[in-house]
Amino acid sequence: MRRVNVSLYSEEWPVLFAEESGQIKRILGEELVEIHHFGSTSVPSLAAKSIIDMLGVVKDIELVDRFNAELQIFGYEGKGENGIPGRRYFQKGGDERTHHLHIYQIGSPEIGRHLVFRDFLRAHPDAAEEYGELKLRLAKQFPYDIDSYINGKEGLATDIQGQAIAWQRNQEKY
Repeated sequence: MRRVNVSLYSEEWPVLFAEESGQIKRILGEELVEIHHFGSTSVPSLAAKSIIDMLGVVKDIELVDRFNAELQIFGYEGKGENGIPGRRYFQKGGDERTHHLHIYQIGSPEIGRHLVFRDFLRAHPDAAEEYGELKLRLAKQFPYDIDSYINGKEGLATDIQGQAIAWQRNQEKY
């Protein structure tokens, strides 16, 4: 049974992203358009599970499957779409996960959804603090129940997502 571990922000997380994203760039080569650090480990001062979330943007999502074997050699377990059509999802580290790789084709609305959430939290430290405190409380309350942990933060995450979209629209006006 996996434990839900949420810790305070670590300066090591951006370094781990930079190291890992370099390897992903080498593997995917010309197919990769860009790669982003997203999720809680990408927001300075935000408490998070110590799993580096990476978002790869590719030219053609259907071609990603041809890289599965090479990604597996590097420790990534392919999960296919894993519930989100048009995505390729990989996990590294087994039960002691270290990285998640989400890959979308350029133009996917999922890319903007993830990045605006990250950017909003980076620009609004009070929202990041509230979200981080909730995650710490939930991890303490549900140390071996990942579903309850996820469900417990869903309401606030949805609220933040709505605020982030409104914030982005306001930013685009100027």
